[in-house]
Amino acid sequence: MSNLPSEPEFEQAYKELAYTLENSSLFQKHPEYRTALTVASIPERVIQFRVVWEDDNGNVQVNRGYRVQFNSALGPYKGGLRLHPSVNLSILKFLGFEQIFKNALTGLSMGGGKGGADFDPKGKSDAEIRRFCCAFMAELHKHIGADTDVPAGDIGVGGREIGYMFGAYRKAANRFEGVLTGKGLSWGGSLIRPEATGYGLVYYVGHMLEYSGAGSYAGKRVALSGSGNVAQYAALKLIELGATVVSLSDSKGALVATGESGITVEDINAIMAIKEARQSLTTFQHAGHVKWIEGARPWLHVGKVDIAFPCATQNEVSKEEAEGLLAAGCKFVAEGSNMGCTLEAIEVFENNRKEKKGEAVWYAPGKAANCGGVAVSGLEMAQNSQRLNWTQAEVDEKLKDIMKNAFFNGLNTAKTYVEAAEGELPSLVAGSNIAGFVKVAQAMHDQGDWWSKN
Repeated sequence: MSNLPSEPEFEQAYKELAYTLENSSLFQKHPEYRTALTVASIPERVIQFRVVWEDDNGNVQVNRGYRVQFNSALGPYKGGLRLHPSVNLSILKFLGFEQIFKNALTGLSMGGGKGGADFDPKGKSDAEIRRFCCAFMAELHKHIGADTDVPAGDIGVGGREIGYMFGAYRKAANRFEGVLTGKGLSWGGSLIRPEATGYGLVYYVGHMLEYSGAGSYAGKRVALSGSGNVAQYAALKLIELGATVVSLSDSKGALVATGESGITVEDINAIMAIKEARQSLTTFQHAGHVKWIEGARPWLHVGKVDIAFPCATQNEVSKEEAEGLLAAGCKFVAEGSNMGCTLEAIEVFENNRKEKKGEAVWYAPGKAANCGGVAVSGLEMAQNSQRLNWTQAEVDEKLKDIMKNAFFNGLNTAKTYVEAAEGELPSLVAGSNIAGFVKVAQAMHDQGDWWSKN
């Protein structure tokens, strides 16, 4: 609408969902769901506020803080807090919109939301991070709670920041409750939470491999982007399952394996230490088995690959890079990041899936493939409600079940609503979008958020 400011990231997320719904039989079978889409595309509430804090030199600093409470039809708003200079309302609306349907696919009682601030934690002292987090929570605490809105971490928000924010909430609200996830293990956190998104991604794609007859991960070459939690733990799990990890990256460039051995567990441990210190991969002391490519993403530099996992940020696989991955023999692409592929890249993958049938690339969207992180956040909420802690094996088993259900839910929904030729792999992007949307739309209808004209 012309009276509204341009929100390119949110508009892209909306168009991607709307396109898959329009190109299925959903609206033919249920035309009333068009009304649900119109209603669901507007957040229930958007909170915007200033965050005033003091730097180490005694200077006043100010940032913009946000919380987009998008949809609570399935449960309390749930979604991360991002601290990054690029944060704006469009990015948070896109992330919150995606979160609604991702959370629906977990099968847990969680609505969708997202928040954060245009604060850059890089180069800040521990004291500055603490002062910012306390100032941020001084306002945010008025709008969240264990049964209202349960934020988590995201880019720039790890265990330290969650700790400072939780402490500020506890003091301001005078309550100890499961109001944030990603907490420390001794004060309400869950085992497997840091690993969950990366592990879940690997478990999800394991079902893609099995269903398509491609076997196991053993001997597969896997290209990853990113070097944060998602990429780190996905890489470790891949190596454990016999795959070769051929790349990692950050905003400064890409590390690409030059030998047959790939990136090793020792390399990943060293990278974890670098990222814990909030440093760039440029400081990684790499031996002869990997090379550093300045300012590049890995996709066009990795040679032959079987699987690609974008795990860094949005729009990190372009149309040209998608075509490059196909030329390199890639058969599976799954997003560890949110909206990791551009619409043009998704089109390349989906057209290939239709043309090449069983020999095609198979693409899985982030809302399904990376829902393991928020799933274990939901399991953390459940443990908090029970005042209990589950074992690592219990949480990991529940995560495996959730990823299996997310895969088959998307797969079977695609078979129901999307026409496919003989031998064609079902569209996981369409199936996941439809499955998540229908669940949310039905709950909204039952609760009177929209209604059919009789």
